[in-house]
Amino acid sequence: MNLAKRLSERTKAIESDPARVATATKVAESRTSPGRIFDAQNLVNQAEEKLEGAERELAAARTRIEELERAGAAGGASEVDIATLVEVPGRRRVLSQAEYQELRENLANNPLIHPIVYRPLGDGRNEIVSGANRTAIYRDDLKRSKILGIAFNGDAKEAELGATFSNLLAPSLPDFEKFRQFRRLQDESGFTRNDIIKASGLSSSHIHRILAFEKLPSEALAAITTRPDSVGGHAAEEFAALANAGNGDAVVKAIRALVEDETLTQKEALSMAKPKLPKPEAAPTRTISIGRKKLCEVAVRNGVVGVRFAGNDSSATAQEWADKIEAFIKREIDSSAE
Repeated sequence: MNLAKRLSERTKAIESDPARVATATKVAESRTSPGRIFDAQNLVNQAEEKLEGAERELAAARTRIEELERAGAAGGASEVDIATLVEVPGRRRVLSQAEYQELRENLANNPLIHPIVYRPLGDGRNEIVSGANRTAIYRDDLKRSKILGIAFNGDAKEAELGATFSNLLAPSLPDFEKFRQFRRLQDESGFTRNDIIKASGLSSSHIHRILAFEKLPSEALAAITTRPDSVGGHAAEEFAALANAGNGDAVVKAIRALVEDETLTQKEALSMAKPKLPKPEAAPTRTISIGRKKLCEVAVRNGVVGVRFAGNDSSATAQEWADKIEAFIKREIDSSAE
């Protein structure tokens, strides 16, 4: 791989520093080509160091949350007052109505198998790292005052990474929720796509499907947010292609219908979003009569000449004229060949 291409890929994650850029520009103008190459190599090295550091941070957060969950499952958790728990906006995984009801019934009738993870804030409050839906059901639906939890003794950034990976590793997480968690990592923590992809362990094809959501119209994304399981990655790719081809309004309308009607399939919604081809105009039917008596009707459609004869003996008449038409066509062919 040449230096220019490496620069293009590796320096994306470097934050812009106007003062450094201005200084570097002035120096570069007076430098020789070897000097500029040296500067470029330094940028590559800095980008690689930043990428490696980001990967380490993400991997550490992933390991941390897994260790906490294992410790909680092994009996290392204790009850925490629900009134002390606070939620970070946007962090909670959005459940479908069916998923929420299923979780509610499970929690209502069984002990909590997976304790929540929280971060003590030092002022009596505890920030929910993992388990916002479980907490909400305990508090709002089951009217309970305590929930089993385990403390996360890291900083705010580590908590955000831990929460995100707790969601990403959920086996039933819809593709749209994975996309939303990816965006949170980018927006809240400044990680690049490459950082997230490498640390998540997901395949490149899966990542490509997940990122297809960002190509959908904003109105479509807003609709999917209310029911993340309604649109999968494969359908998102097809919807995005239709929107890019100029069918954005139809895509939004189809996705809204899909979200609102659980009986509607993704295939049916995609069909709704596709442009409708105009129906060919029906060719006029010609009537041939002998005197006042109708002999037949002639119609032309899609390269087919159709002749429908009238009367009780229409079948015999049709055969007779079929022979005549065949003989006529052959004569025309022979005469044109002369």
